[in-house]
Amino acid sequence: MDSYPSPPVGDRPRRRIPRPAELAPLLRPRRPQLAGARRRLAAAADVADLRAVARRRTPRAVFDYTDGGAGEELSLARNQAAFRRIEFRPSVLRDVSSVDTSASLLGEVSAIPIALAPTGFTRMMHHEGEAAVARAAADHGVPYTLSTMGTTAAGPLAAAVPGVRRWFQLYLWRDRARSRDLVLSAAEAGYEALMLTVDTPVAGPRLRDVRNGMTIPPALTARTLLDGALRPWWWMNLLTTPPLEFASISQWQGTAADLGNLMFDPGATAEDVAWLREVWPGRLIIKGVQTAEDARVMAGLGVDALVVSNHGGRQLDRAPVPLEELPAVVRAVDGAVEVYLDGGVRSGADAVAAVCLGATAVLVGRAYLYGLMAGGEAGVRRVLDILSTEVRQTMQLLGATSVEDLTPDRVRLRAG
Repeated sequence: MDSYPSPPVGDRPRRRIPRPAELAPLLRPRRPQLAGARRRLAAAADVADLRAVARRRTPRAVFDYTDGGAGEELSLARNQAAFRRIEFRPSVLRDVSSVDTSASLLGEVSAIPIALAPTGFTRMMHHEGEAAVARAAADHGVPYTLSTMGTTAAGPLAAAVPGVRRWFQLYLWRDRARSRDLVLSAAEAGYEALMLTVDTPVAGPRLRDVRNGMTIPPALTARTLLDGALRPWWWMNLLTTPPLEFASISQWQGTAADLGNLMFDPGATAEDVAWLREVWPGRLIIKGVQTAEDARVMAGLGVDALVVSNHGGRQLDRAPVPLEELPAVVRAVDGAVEVYLDGGVRSGADAVAAVCLGATAVLVGRAYLYGLMAGGEAGVRRVLDILSTEVRQTMQLLGATSVEDLTPDRVRLRAG
């Protein structure tokens, strides 16, 4: 067997020609993937990578509708920035060879402490729409929330994806009879929970939509035609699938803000929650709580869960940051209801941090929409794969073997 003499200490290594046997372990060519979407999704290491793909593949107005926030987008930025201030405090030399990432949400098991949030007009992001998201949620064992402003009605979604845990999100409309009809249709379709959004007395100022001339559905203008020339697949899918329209509204052509101001009831009060409790037979969730004081009031109305949320920074700009308010809300309700967090969650580590601070689970919205825009149902599956892996990995690195181990002593929210 040949050998090379070791150079004297302090001398530079002598140059040589490598043997073929030494090169073999380094030459590991990947099998080429012909499907472009599969290749893009497989290459995404995190949700930020999928956001970048979504931005390239979706018309600007549509991407901005999903990605943007209200006003100067200060709340949008602060929601995410708060998670960057999290400092974990791991325990070492713990046996984490087996980790249980599941959590109990409203008495049923979710594979990870994450539920998919309601998002409006989902088929605009990708023609597969809500059904694609629900199928991915069913396969990953997490709940999916259908929005009142969605492009699929409660009944058809239940028929298309009967195996998913279905929650239905409701805005209180000026037309209470119409609200009641929506609630009853969700009950008849077997939805287990109703999520009432309470932070929308009027629509928030979405300046990106204004600047883009964004309408729902998107109009064929000179600007959109130019943008469409760069993304012909999106327009082809839009024009060759059923018309893009709200499932709960017969027809609409205008901005999302105009529609919200037409439908949302600025006169809604806590008494309406009592009315809804009488109409709805299942579990009731209130989404949009932003202070401990309101949380205490809402918990006393006979609801089952609260969502600490500023609507993803899409309503009141400069609103409280959910992650910062979470500990006070948890103390205020004192175990009377489950507490979820919504806003700024982009990773499994974010979800783990929120649970450590007292949340039962988190809701994700934009994260899965980035996956949907990047690759349809497969893109949503990729997001859930990433989040599931990150939850498990973060728990192992923390020395936690179950969500019960995710306690406040494991995190520190550093000053901004």
